[in-house]
Amino acid sequence: MPDRAPQPVDRQLPTEEARDLISLVRDIAQQEIVPKAAEEEDAGRFPREVFTLLSRSGLLGLPYDSECGGGDQPYEVYLQVLEELAAARLTVGLGVSVHSLASYALAAYGTKEQQVEHLPAMLGGGLLGAYCLSEPHSGSDAAALRTKAVRDGDDWVITGTKAWITHGGIADFYTVMARTGEEGPRGITAFLVPGDAPGVSAAPPEKKMGMKGSPTAQVHFDGVRVPDARRIGEEGQGFAIALSSLDSGRLGIAACAIGVAQAALDEALAYAAQRRQFGKPIADFQGLRFMLADMATQIEAGRALYLAAARLRDAGRPFARQAAMAKLHCTDTAMRVTTDAVQILGGYGYTADFPAERYMREAKVLQIVEGTNQIQRMVIARHLVGPEGR
Repeated sequence: MPDRAPQPVDRQLPTEEARDLISLVRDIAQQEIVPKAAEEEDAGRFPREVFTLLSRSGLLGLPYDSECGGGDQPYEVYLQVLEELAAARLTVGLGVSVHSLASYALAAYGTKEQQVEHLPAMLGGGLLGAYCLSEPHSGSDAAALRTKAVRDGDDWVITGTKAWITHGGIADFYTVMARTGEEGPRGITAFLVPGDAPGVSAAPPEKKMGMKGSPTAQVHFDGVRVPDARRIGEEGQGFAIALSSLDSGRLGIAACAIGVAQAALDEALAYAAQRRQFGKPIADFQGLRFMLADMATQIEAGRALYLAAARLRDAGRPFARQAAMAKLHCTDTAMRVTTDAVQILGGYGYTADFPAERYMREAKVLQIVEGTNQIQRMVIARHLVGPEGR
């Protein structure tokens, strides 16, 4: 069979504007992200200049209202942009998803005055956000968080430690869930905390098996004083805000996972077309052809699943169950597809000379972040048969 470069994903987009947007993203990816991805990931370098470019290009606020600096794009378009960015480099795709997650609370629950004051800079002013829910002792059991916010006149004083924070230590703002009342989910409130507020600090970044260019760190809040004007929503509403944020955020993770899987499939296809054994390309061997067919089918199914959930969200319909399904299926798919890509490349797949091994290492974290896949199964089951222990 002749050598053939993998073709870009043939996307079904709702408008000509969306098609132009995808073209812009692909240009940025090929010119600014892909050429440096392997080297910078190996060096553990965060590409802040790429995020500045994305902000200037209007790509950090796509699913939000234009009156506050957003792009007025439906979620089905925004997620496909994330997929393209993640295929180029997961540090970038996931970083955009986390920034959108950090902006969501204010965009969805903030007052009009808060939105006008803060959102333009958050969505298009070059700022980078982080989302602070997990703690060293409360990961999956997020309602058990211990970080406290105590009222002091017109201010709140926040004390505690958040863990596993993407962009920890480099973010310009943190959306922080803190306990302001009783134990459990009803005693949690959301706050918008400036990254340079006195008392905010970060531990050294975690040493990870993948996504080395994306800093993940504990963030410490040592008596951080924020005005009540930076409280998001009502007192005690924070956990509901967090769960609502995660429903949308899980779709971002699903899209990123399909991006990584697509990149791995493209790498495997290109290699299989040019690698010859026993006098012919290895892509002519039926066993390998079946592997490629299964990989492509899993990716298409995942893409259809996350887009179906996004369209429910765009229509204002419930989508939490579908978001959990999409996160579960797409991230499991990314793990399977990237593992198969390494197998197809054989010994070369296990070396850093090819990106397949990086895709495999990166895919693993997507089964963990924003709710492990075991948590997703719990969420789905609750929607199907009700809560446990009824």
